[in-house]
Amino acid sequence: QVQLVESGGGLVQAGGSLRLSCAASGRTFISYAMGWFRQAPGKEREFVSSISWSGGSTNYKDSVKGRFTISRDNAKNTVYLQMNGLKPEDTAVYYCNADLKLRVGPRMNYWGQGTQVTVSS
Repeated sequence: QVQLVESGGGLVQAGGSLRLSCAASGRTFISYAMGWFRQAPGKEREFVSSISWSGGSTNYKDSVKGRFTISRDNAKNTVYLQMNGLKPEDTAVYYCNADLKLRVGPRMNYWGQGTQVTVSS
């Protein structure tokens, strides 16, 4: 009923930039925090960044602070992740996450299908 669709991933050289987008669509819902996680081959999925509904509160994994910036456009039900100064260590599948509640239903976490980010040295 609710889908999160990521886009913007791709192949980039070290030091380059990418902007990921995640659009939420479906039935009417109330959105709380949204964010990004990532998972590299053979490793556990890890937190990258999150943002509150108002955009007034943001959090980042220590290793991406100063390089990544999260933002959202509530009119478009979309969250973004601007990634600058990319490093090979950033290579992973990036997943959008949303904490939301349907008009009639429980508050739950939803996940996107993931978008591949590959950074070459």
